[in-house]
Amino acid sequence: MIGQKNRILIVGGGSWATANIKMLTDNPVEKELYWWMRSEQAADHIRQFGHNPNYISSVEIKVPAHHISTNLAELLPKADIVLLNVPAAFLKEALGGVTAADFAGKKVVSAIKGIVPDENMIIGEFINQRYGVSFDDFMVISGPCHAEEVALEKLSYLTIASGDTGLAAEFAGMIGTRYINTVVSDDIWGTEYAAVLKNVYAIASGICHGVGYGDNFQAVLISNAIRELERFVAAVHPIDRDIKESAYLGDLLVTAYSSFSRNRTFGNMIGKGYTVRSAQLEMNMIAEGYYAVNGLHEINKHYKVFMPICSAVYAILYEKRNPAFEMKHLAGQLS
Repeated sequence: MIGQKNRILIVGGGSWATANIKMLTDNPVEKELYWWMRSEQAADHIRQFGHNPNYISSVEIKVPAHHISTNLAELLPKADIVLLNVPAAFLKEALGGVTAADFAGKKVVSAIKGIVPDENMIIGEFINQRYGVSFDDFMVISGPCHAEEVALEKLSYLTIASGDTGLAAEFAGMIGTRYINTVVSDDIWGTEYAAVLKNVYAIASGICHGVGYGDNFQAVLISNAIRELERFVAAVHPIDRDIKESAYLGDLLVTAYSSFSRNRTFGNMIGKGYTVRSAQLEMNMIAEGYYAVNGLHEINKHYKVFMPICSAVYAILYEKRNPAFEMKHLAGQLS
């Protein structure tokens, strides 16, 4: 169970971290919040003005100024729960110097939707193997839920998955609000991989739009994507799951179609002829699917699941294949 003081440390300074803080502070359960971010300039701005200067700045930050720091080692001992919310590509850097002893006795929550590069692990697997955190002390937050809609207090749904569903229910009780409904799951592997894959499929959706495909083809693409997702998670972690639930199909749909989706936006730019680097610079935000598709490509060398959509995105982003040609080839593989 979670400590009596409900002391929660949010690690990360982006839009989803900011949205998570809004949920936690709007929730009536008493808790102490601490916030780590990389940028001292951003941290100082938030301390002074109570708003994140870089991400969804409309959100009022109610974390005490002296609880906001760029020194992770200073904040970690104060927390019962560590909520990880940095891009997966930079997680190892953010946790530089942190040891297994620093996580001892704590619950760890991942709001990250990506794969740790080099290790090619989902976050739960990485935290378990690197820091010895049990899957019963680990939780995953999955959507469908965009940070921008949280800021607008539009009704959204979150799934909290853990090896200990009682723990997941307890944390869900700390994050639910009048505009956030929560669901509890025991499928850590499935929900994490679904959150990774939907970003790749959103890039594919964006590329298709960028090269000129219409809504009819988009529907075929996404109906094939959910089947591809189902094949992969069944191979990696074969349990009884309903792929039509919100954490799988719902999260895929919102990420593939929403104007708030940074992965779809990134894909659309690639489809229109941007290089990866130029698209990243113009967006000034991380599209997790770019890093994830490389990790999935490596992981699937072991499982050998038929994944034509992921393969097409990998070919475009990492082998620099022509987007229009690859999408035309992909179209011939879909049904």
